[in-house]
Amino acid sequence: MRVVHLPARTPYAWKLQSPDFHILNGTEIPTGETVPEAVSAAWLLEHGPLTWLDVLHLHHIDFEDISTLERLLDACLGYGVNVVFTAHDTRPMVGNAQGFVERLRLLRSAEVSWVCLTEGSVTKLTEVLGERVTATAVIPHGYVAAPESLADLEREARGPGARYLMFGASRASRDQLSTMANWSLGITDPHSTLHVLLRAFSPADFADAGRAPLLLETARHDPRIRLTMRPYPTDDEVVRAGLASDSLLLPYLWGSHSGQLELAFDLNLLPVCSLTGHLPEQYERHKGFVEEPEWFDWSQGHPNLFGEKFLTALEKAAARLGSKPRRLDREFLDYRAQEHRTILDDYARVYGGDR
Repeated sequence: MRVVHLPARTPYAWKLQSPDFHILNGTEIPTGETVPEAVSAAWLLEHGPLTWLDVLHLHHIDFEDISTLERLLDACLGYGVNVVFTAHDTRPMVGNAQGFVERLRLLRSAEVSWVCLTEGSVTKLTEVLGERVTATAVIPHGYVAAPESLADLEREARGPGARYLMFGASRASRDQLSTMANWSLGITDPHSTLHVLLRAFSPADFADAGRAPLLLETARHDPRIRLTMRPYPTDDEVVRAGLASDSLLLPYLWGSHSGQLELAFDLNLLPVCSLTGHLPEQYERHKGFVEEPEWFDWSQGHPNLFGEKFLTALEKAAARLGSKPRRLDREFLDYRAQEHRTILDDYARVYGGDR
């Protein structure tokens, strides 16, 4: 089966390949053009008839114009393209709640197969839509760093201080600025370091009191903080940064599921993580195989508690890290490989539909 992911810029999408199905993003189609990795609904409609694919796998639809998305769904129905939607989020990452719900309702009314990452997200989406969501399958997130890619790797030897990592785009759902300030002032160990791996800024990051200038200014005052800017960090760059760290900071203001949390499990990093969305369920799936994150829950009470709760968790994490080396867990990576085989089998059934 020939699959197009909308979009296909994350390890989550690229790992979904097997002898039963392969990804068309980044490959040439019969028209001679190459399907973009970050393909859009409009691009697909411009390259009809859609006889050159069998499955359209939707991931994040927040950026799609709803009328264009509706026309794409109609075109897929007309050409017998099976549409699969993985509900990564149960609240919008961009845009407003109304637009997010409208898009979900559109998918709900179409002949679309829904996949949820956790059982809890099925319940939450039912609340959001006000009607029962019947998931075709509940398939977990799975690994971010492929176990085979880590086979010959090991964490870099650490010095006397703990090494912390924070990475990703500067989104409203994740508070990098207060986290950096709290780390700088709260972690007094002169040997500890914080590496912040950033995705390239856009004008919006600087407009209307954007966070980027303050982020840069805060980092400038602490030589223990290192900023690295990449256009769009590659999987290898993220893994290398993780292998040179001991703890991953996940300061979510809100969120549903987290690929970064799964990466922390892959690399045996201690996550310092907001207790939000369905992240605890992601951990529960691996309980006994991985170390429990250092959770902090600021959602009950005044939002100004965020810093207090985060810094308390950070201090606890520092004590847990101590001076012991954190090596990759080969047994867990073997478990990940088996989990992935099950995930591919599950997606083969979802992609196949009634064919």
